[in-house]
Amino acid sequence: MMKANNQLARASVQGRAARVSARRAVVVRAAAASDDLGFKTMRNGIKEASAESLLTPRFYTTDFDEMEQLFSQQINPNLDMAELEAMCTEFKNDYNQRHFVRNETFKKAAEGITGETRKIFIEFLERSCTAEFSGFLLYKELGRRLKSTNPVVAEIFTLMSRDEARHAGFLNKAMSDFNLALDLGFLTKNRKYTFFKPKFIIYATYLSEKIGYWRYISIYRHLQRNPDNQLYPLFEYFENWCQDENRHGDFFTAILKVRPEFVNDWVAKLWSRFFCLSVYITMYLNDHQRSAFYESLGLNTTQFNQHVIIETNKTTERIFPAVPDVEHPEFFTKMDELVKLNNKVIEIGNSDMPAPLKALARAPYVERMIAGIFQIFIMKPIDCGSFDLEANQTQLSY
Repeated sequence: MMKANNQLARASVQGRAARVSARRAVVVRAAAASDDLGFKTMRNGIKEASAESLLTPRFYTTDFDEMEQLFSQQINPNLDMAELEAMCTEFKNDYNQRHFVRNETFKKAAEGITGETRKIFIEFLERSCTAEFSGFLLYKELGRRLKSTNPVVAEIFTLMSRDEARHAGFLNKAMSDFNLALDLGFLTKNRKYTFFKPKFIIYATYLSEKIGYWRYISIYRHLQRNPDNQLYPLFEYFENWCQDENRHGDFFTAILKVRPEFVNDWVAKLWSRFFCLSVYITMYLNDHQRSAFYESLGLNTTQFNQHVIIETNKTTERIFPAVPDVEHPEFFTKMDELVKLNNKVIEIGNSDMPAPLKALARAPYVERMIAGIFQIFIMKPIDCGSFDLEANQTQLSY
C-alpha cells in the first residue's frame, strides 16, 4: 500500500513538473517570438523605448508660474468657476472606474498574433502607452502646482492624470501579453521634455484629446461592424475609453472660452492653424508608416486618417478661430505627397549607405517636404469659432 502511495506521489510530482515545463516552453517560445522581431530590451521582458524623433510621442513641460497666473481668479476674473466646479464633479464621478478590467481573452489573443502583425501591435501599444503616460506626467504636475492658486482646477488636472495613468497602465499591461513592457519610471527620468508656453500647451492638448476621441471611437465602431477583424480585446474598451478623451478636451475648451486673446486675433488664428496642421500631419505620416496595423483591423489607413482629421476639424471649428480647410480637394492630395516623400526619407534611412551619404540623399526630399507643408499652411483657411466677444467674452455657443 505504501509503495503504491509513493508511486502515486511520484506520478503526481512528475505530472506537475511536466505541466510547468510545458508552460515554460510556451513562455520561451513566445519570448523567442518577441526577440525575433528585433526589439531591443533593457532587461528580461522590458523593452527599450523607441528612439525619439519628430514624429514620436513627446513628454511636455511648461512655464508653471505663468500657468498659475492663467488660473488665478484674482488675475483672471473671467474664469467661470461654476462651469469648472461642474466639470470637477463630472470627473469625480469617475464613470470608467470599473471599466478597465482585463480578462483571460487578452493573453490568449496575443498568443495568436504572430509575425509582422505581432510586431506592429507592439509598436502601436508602445506609442499609445507613451502618449497616455505623457499626459499623466503633465497633468499630475499641473495638479500639484495649482493647488494653492486654484484648488478646483488643480483637482481637475489631478483627476485627468488619474485617467491618463489608468490608460497608460492598461496599455502597458497589454504589452506584457506580448512578453514586453515599458519601464515607465525609467522613461520619466530619462526621456527628453519639450517646453511649450501655457497657451501652446492648451492648443496642443485640446487637439490631442479630441483627435484621440475620434481615433478611438472610429476604430471601435468599425470593429463593431466587422467583428471578424477584432484580433485583440483591447479595442472593445474604446467606446467608454474615448469619453475620457472627450471630457478632457471639453475642459480645455472651457479654458479657451475665458481667455479671448487665445482665440480672437490674427496671431491666434495663425497658431490655431499651425497646431492643427502639426497634429494632422504627424498622425497622417505616422499612420501611413504603419499601414499594416490598420490593415490588420480591416481598415484602409488613408480613409481612416481622412475621416479622423475631418471630424476632429469639425469639432475644433467650434472654438478655434481658424482651421485648415481639410475638405478642400487639394488638401489630402498634398498630404498624400508628403507621405510619398516621407517614405523615401525612411527608405534612405534604412539603407546601407554611410551616414554622410544618407544625409545628402535625404536632403532634397526633406526640402520638398518642408515646401509641401508650407504650401498646405498657406492654403485659404476656414475662419470659424463661435466666440461672441462683443456680447459676452465668457460664453461660447455650440
